[in-house]
Amino acid sequence: MTKLIEFKLFAPYNKGVTLVGSFSNWQEIPMDKCEDGYFRTSVELADGSYQYKFRVQSNSWFFEPEQWVDITDPYATDIDEMGGKDNGIIRVKDGDIITDTYVWRHDDKDLSPDHQLVIYEMHVGDFSGGEDDPYARGKYKHVIEKLDYLCELGINAIELMPIKEYPGSYSWGYNPRYFFATESSYGSTADLKNMIDECHARGIRVIMDGIFNHSEASSPLTQIDHDYWYHHSPRDPENNWGPEFNYEHYDENLDTYPARKFIGDTIRFWIEEYHIDGIRYDAARQIANYDFMSWIVQETQRTAGIKPFYNIAEHIPETPSITNQDGPMDGCWHDSFRHTITVHICGDVFDLENLKDVIDCKRQGFMGATNVVNYLTNHDHDHLMVELANRNIFDEEAMKRAKLGAAILMTAIGVPLIWMGEEFGEYKPKQPSSAKIDWNLLGNDLNRGLFDYYKGLINLRKTNHALYTENIDFIHENTEAKVLAYSRWNDEGSRVVVVANFSDNFLAGYEITNFPSGGTWHEWTGNYDIEASENSIMTDLGSYEAKVFVWQK
Repeated sequence: MTKLIEFKLFAPYNKGVTLVGSFSNWQEIPMDKCEDGYFRTSVELADGSYQYKFRVQSNSWFFEPEQWVDITDPYATDIDEMGGKDNGIIRVKDGDIITDTYVWRHDDKDLSPDHQLVIYEMHVGDFSGGEDDPYARGKYKHVIEKLDYLCELGINAIELMPIKEYPGSYSWGYNPRYFFATESSYGSTADLKNMIDECHARGIRVIMDGIFNHSEASSPLTQIDHDYWYHHSPRDPENNWGPEFNYEHYDENLDTYPARKFIGDTIRFWIEEYHIDGIRYDAARQIANYDFMSWIVQETQRTAGIKPFYNIAEHIPETPSITNQDGPMDGCWHDSFRHTITVHICGDVFDLENLKDVIDCKRQGFMGATNVVNYLTNHDHDHLMVELANRNIFDEEAMKRAKLGAAILMTAIGVPLIWMGEEFGEYKPKQPSSAKIDWNLLGNDLNRGLFDYYKGLINLRKTNHALYTENIDFIHENTEAKVLAYSRWNDEGSRVVVVANFSDNFLAGYEITNFPSGGTWHEWTGNYDIEASENSIMTDLGSYEAKVFVWQK
């Protein structure tokens, strides 16, 4: 049985478009131009899988006027990228176009709200395969194999580096060529859905890294009519990664913003088809359009419905305006946190006011707990072990300082993010080529100790809801000794006090005055109880050590 299947391409100012495909033995099928800017044709197809392309008389300035060019469908949900011709793939089942036949199993699972998240950033290709294993790894199915490890660590969200189809078989993904198709070197569309479903089964939200500032240079829209969707040339040549979407361009004839329409369609598709739980917007500073960003965030929330959805901007340098009362985003990457904490645990500087600014983001103008995503490192930076090694700090001393950083990361105001491998001391520097995580490190006592420290801190964060709030009080400051202490609390009576020593000195019998309350406190890092007097507590502070006191009500 066959049914008429419609093919369409939005190319409102192009003169001609034809369709070619495996169903026509790659002979051209004429397409009719309609008043809404689409070219359309219908083909009788039986259930099955077919490859196809469009031929377009291009309006792009780098071709001859009205030159015929072969174009992959910008809306193709699967691409034969490995075949070398980038043909679109269309699947027909029961007379309808489908992406795949995957059936979701775990949509009923409760997922944590934004303020409770501990995010784990990963690159699918590099997350697995660094272990002793004769088989190549680095696919969606291999992420599933390590989900129980992530559950043991305690994270409840993963942030996937870009997984839209890019040229070749290895990339960080910031050069997307196709916006509806998944990266085929990681597995099929159904494999990705299965991975997300398995995350949801374990209560793990999946946040997608979205590239909406630019596309790869040969992306289909650039070939159809470059200046209809993109700025003619880079607005900031120093920070340019490809043709930049023009969100200001309004088509009066069709009453549409072409770039907004395309990206809106993209985002709605990913939420509906792949059930993602948030988006990190790359290069928001270069997008530079709060009106567009406000609109797209509203679209995500409308599409996601009642389930939690977190919209995070990467705006470097960060700006509170992007997440304030009138700002478009829910949160933004807190890059100053990383820079400040790194130089302090490396011993380069000691600046109390700077430390307080990043631990309490409200001092920088941010509003609350979900407005910043804190991290010690991410894919854009070297691992902390590299930073320490560059200063000849290794082994136990390096692990000790990494623990100090982790204690602040998990107790500062904001949502914490861990870059894959950071939780056990991965040491590889940032590089554009493949850098598999060295999972063998977990066999070392020092590395396993750091993992256990992270695991315990994450558990503390998830069980002591004082750390979910915006409440913070810097109760003790000693510039000379390089000691800072702060208190976190909520209205239900939970309270945590963090005391951090940023010096090389062992401070025996150190007294922290202005302690919030007397009574019994549990020191988390050493797992012992300690009594506080009415307004002070005395403790030994090791060099570059944090003590975390939890009030025992």
